Amino acid sequence: MSFSSLFFLFFFLPVFLLAYYKTTGIRKKNIVLLAASLIFYCWGGVRYLLLLLAMTAVGWLSGLQIRKYPGEDKRRKRWLILSVVIFLAVLGIFKYTGFFLGTFGALFRVSGGVEIALPLGISFYTFKLISYVADVYREKTEPEETYWMLLLYTSIFHQCTQGPIVRYEQMQTELRERRMTYSGFLEGAVRFCVGLGKKAILADHCGEMASAFLPLDGNVASAPAAAVWLGSLCYMLQLYLDFSAYSDMALGLGRMAGFHYPENFNYPYMAVSVKDFWRRWHISLSSFFRDYVYIPLGGSRCSLRRTTLNLLAVWALTGLWHGASWNFVLWGIYYFAFIVLENYWKRIGFQMRPALSRLYTLAVVFFGWIFFRFEDFGNMGLAFRGLLGLNGNGFTSTVTALTLKNNILFLIVAVLAVTPVLRTAADFVSKLGQNRQRTAVVIRGISIGGAALLLIVSVMMLAGSSYTPFLYNQF
Repeated sequence: MSFSSLFFLFFFLPVFLLAYYKTTGIRKKNIVLLAASLIFYCWGGVRYLLLLLAMTAVGWLSGLQIRKYPGEDKRRKRWLILSVVIFLAVLGIFKYTGFFLGTFGALFRVSGGVEIALPLGISFYTFKLISYVADVYREKTEPEETYWMLLLYTSIFHQCTQGPIVRYEQMQTELRERRMTYSGFLEGAVRFCVGLGKKAILADHCGEMASAFLPLDGNVASAPAAAVWLGSLCYMLQLYLDFSAYSDMALGLGRMAGFHYPENFNYPYMAVSVKDFWRRWHISLSSFFRDYVYIPLGGSRCSLRRTTLNLLAVWALTGLWHGASWNFVLWGIYYFAFIVLENYWKRIGFQMRPALSRLYTLAVVFFGWIFFRFEDFGNMGLAFRGLLGLNGNGFTSTVTALTLKNNILFLIVAVLAVTPVLRTAADFVSKLGQNRQRTAVVIRGISIGGAALLLIVSVMMLAGSSYTPFLYNQF
């Protein structure tokens, strides 16, 4: 089940909200939320629910065992290591078995392989459980006494299948004590509709154009340079709009239920460096690797050589997390190279002007998405050659020019959607208003009206098109 499916919008979500708000008391609301979450998860396959239950049980028991041994007792560390090994082993079996066997077969010319279906959301709830056990070990949070409460954290349908990776300490208080208000519900509903609009109106059409002008197969070799550039731009827009759309919808759903989840995207295409980009892009994942991989390895508190190796490990793992394919590893190492370069610039005191630094960052990200898109290295090479006009197809074509002309207004709107222009305008208007309270009411009215319009248009788009899942569904 997807947040952007008509079944979710017109049956699952209304039934859940009705039952949730008709129920009194946090404990009963949590039961309704847990039941809805398990039903939502089972939509992707009942057999995978057993894995989710088992993984949560390992995290729950490990947290309780770690608490038994205070101080620097070695048994605390054994429980931490054991649980993390189990989590990573399960993730590795389901996500990377085919990748490693395929690589082994290619190296030693051994035929045969194995395909294992990837359980829904395993990459996300595995990291949530690792962060939970690690935080209990570091005494940043108290272990959960009740199994089903930890299961609620793990399986909550707002974020279980595609993130964001919200840590237990960020939810622990609100799992037991939260307030549902009319203003909070409206705020969440507006945020949800904004995300739905990003997905149904903008991201999906960007995806169609990317597929047409930056095809995944060898047809990219016959595309003129302008078509490859247009397809790459659309893919760049699609990635942000699709990924952030899901986060917007997840945060909106959480707000409607009384939760305050941390932001997961902060206009990353406005970044002034590659480091800044990763502080803004998929923030929950970036902070996970920083806090649970980079810093435990020593971070930047060691020699330059060791710091570089730490960064290499983090970025190789970041790439591999996104997909069991060598192109994702290459994509991670690509960013590692620019992070090292920026660290060097910082040491020698080199600085760019703000406008130039933004252009540099956009260029790095733009070309980086080519590594991200193509698992086949041959087609990846053809795409890069096409961007440079080296495939011998000229600069443009009638089809490319006509498509650009017909979609120029759409592309302008899509570009504006990846910037904070609307938020800045609302802030500016609110500051100009002499009667702040009246201005706030007007802005809220515009927000609700705009959200209602987005919902209507999004539903029309969804009803008239084929199903397109969120891109993070594959991770």
